[in-house]
Amino acid sequence: NARALADAEPGDITLVDNDRHMEAWYKSPAAAAVVPMTTSVNGRPVIRVADPLMAFVQIFQQLRGPRTEPTIIDPSASVHPTAQIGDGAAIGPFAVIGEGATIGAGTRVGAGVALGRGCRIGAGTILYPSVVLYDDCTLGDRVIVQGNVVIGGDGFGYRFHGGAHVKVPQLGWVEIEDDVEIGAGTTIDRGTFGPTRIGKGTKIDNLVMIAHNCRIGRHNIIAAQVGIAGSTTTGDYVVIAGQVGIGDHLTIGDRAVIGAQSGVTKSVPPDSRMMGFPARPEGLAKRSYAVFEHLPELRADLNRIKKHLGLEE
Repeated sequence: NARALADAEPGDITLVDNDRHMEAWYKSPAAAAVVPMTTSVNGRPVIRVADPLMAFVQIFQQLRGPRTEPTIIDPSASVHPTAQIGDGAAIGPFAVIGEGATIGAGTRVGAGVALGRGCRIGAGTILYPSVVLYDDCTLGDRVIVQGNVVIGGDGFGYRFHGGAHVKVPQLGWVEIEDDVEIGAGTTIDRGTFGPTRIGKGTKIDNLVMIAHNCRIGRHNIIAAQVGIAGSTTTGDYVVIAGQVGIGDHLTIGDRAVIGAQSGVTKSVPPDSRMMGFPARPEGLAKRSYAVFEHLPELRADLNRIKKHLGLEE
């Protein structure tokens, strides 16, 4: 078998991806370990590789064998007669597949999933239980959507007219490209007249809010509890840490990194590292925080100087 170091038993292969774990490896009953190239051999069987984690993933999958998934439509599911279901797709209990929807080969639709009219789902995609896609949304191949995600809900658009907030109809859709992952409880709103788009390879954590008309680039990393307001665009390879808030109609450049709990109120140039509220360059923000910690002492010094100069109010 293949097991983590703490759980490994005699006959198992395990993973030691850091020298900090070498002592535990020496004491482990495991038969062998996957280790970095730099690890010295101490007489115990090891496999030295450039990327131990991904090598161990392959070993783990090989030893555990392929997963067997159902290839039938559960009798309790409601599938519209015009829907097209690809070969090997699995539709779970109480799922609802709307008119004209398309589901690709090998895609798994979990229990209670609701796909609206005209939705298109690619091959090898996984929709976990209670995912909701509103009408006309598109998901590419190998997309993973965790439970309770809502894709294609109305954007938050209102006009103040006649003493009341009047809803602006949200007539667009959502397009999610290949190899995107979306964490549990995330919401992605449809565009007003066109698409809200999530680029290829982007990974979105739990409880993220992406508003209408946003264009998220390729291979972004977006951590938990991020909120991105409407019509904001991110470039490719952007990293957004947890609890960041980004204002509307902004542009975040390629490869920008935004630190946790930052509030972004202005567009961010490519290759920038930003943090704080309002978000500013990392170096400036760190110097500001260093000064901020000493404000009580600085205030006391200022009061003493004013008293010495007779400038007290």
